[in-house]
Amino acid sequence: MTIEQLYQVYLQYPSVETDTRKIKKGDIFFALKGPSFNGNAFALKALDAGAAYAVVDEAAFAVNDQTILVDDALKALQMLAKHHRQQFSIPFIAITGSNGKTTTKELVYAVLAAVFKTYTTEGNLNNHIGVPLTILRIKKDARMAVIEMGANHQGEIAGYCDYAMPTHGIITNAGKAHLEGFGGEEGVKKGKGELFDYLRAHNGTAFVMWDYDYLRQMSKGLPALFTYGTHDAIITGEAIKSEPFIDVQFTKGIQEIIHTQLVGDYNLPNILCAAAIGVFFKISGRQIKDAIEAYAPSNSRSQLIKKDTNTIVLDAYNANPSSMKAAIENFAKLPATDKILILGGMAELGNESLEEHKQLIGMIDQYPWKAVALTGGDFLKTDHPYLCFSNAAETRDWFRQQQFKNATILIKGSRSMQMEKVLEE
Repeated sequence: MTIEQLYQVYLQYPSVETDTRKIKKGDIFFALKGPSFNGNAFALKALDAGAAYAVVDEAAFAVNDQTILVDDALKALQMLAKHHRQQFSIPFIAITGSNGKTTTKELVYAVLAAVFKTYTTEGNLNNHIGVPLTILRIKKDARMAVIEMGANHQGEIAGYCDYAMPTHGIITNAGKAHLEGFGGEEGVKKGKGELFDYLRAHNGTAFVMWDYDYLRQMSKGLPALFTYGTHDAIITGEAIKSEPFIDVQFTKGIQEIIHTQLVGDYNLPNILCAAAIGVFFKISGRQIKDAIEAYAPSNSRSQLIKKDTNTIVLDAYNANPSSMKAAIENFAKLPATDKILILGGMAELGNESLEEHKQLIGMIDQYPWKAVALTGGDFLKTDHPYLCFSNAAETRDWFRQQQFKNATILIKGSRSMQMEKVLEE
């Protein structure tokens, strides 16, 4: 079956799923494969659960007229998404970066949705499966699309751009994340820079954080730039408070003070970016202010939690050396006395992992803490004077026993550490 023919099926049943546990009546199920599973084996289960069709790539599973045989189910999903994307002439805004891309995506969506019918990436569906699924969830009434792109090796962003075909793009930053897959910091810049390469080749527009010299360099040759930062940019602003929530005073582009529900002045670039996109698309300063102020983070991203007498900053969605450094520095500045640091190990750092964990220990040593508890990863292989546990469950047991009162607590770690478990009852 050709992609054009498959698209006609999709137009009849415009809901795509890859997980049989989430099948709804009328879905099209794509039988994807992984290291330890073969989606083809679940095709009949998907049909029994109400799927209208199952797209398979092994002939043995094409057993009835509700099964559609293709050469490669994943490739078919991506090409179907590209064909759907080609039906739109609206702005498609791609966001990538080492840190802050999900928060930036949420803020950009909040601002654009104040005026335009906007579709965006749900949760963290930002990989080779999530990006096409996001595109296929965009309906005819869309006036804006915001697509988050995550990557851990070179070539990924270029692949996403092939079927997302962004018209506008943002690289939030390029820091120490996924060093193992990218091959070091320069590899990170090259990999993230694939978004700018696509925009450069397709007459696109980039929104650039002008404070970062390396982003200035990476954006050279782009046909259209819209800059934001703390100075020398089209949109400028500064953090005037961050204890714990950040307030931003804009100094150029719009005349607003925005009182956010975001913890930490490291969120300043994310806020400036969302405001810049709002201004670019002619959204009023008041609407930008209201949208950003109404946004409250969730899913363990810089969440401020009041629990008993304690104040907890839960930032357990992800971690790398750059984001850890920013979070600890911000936490150290908070005007509180009894500060407790609970950190999980950082993943996907390759040969640099042990050294990066040692450097983080050195940074922790610079500040006075009521208590420090480290968890898993290469913290277990590093010499330090702090408590250290194998996993989040052990850390949780210790945390319960302490019965801290009137403390301010930072919990942060890589997703694989599942540090939110520390707060489980």
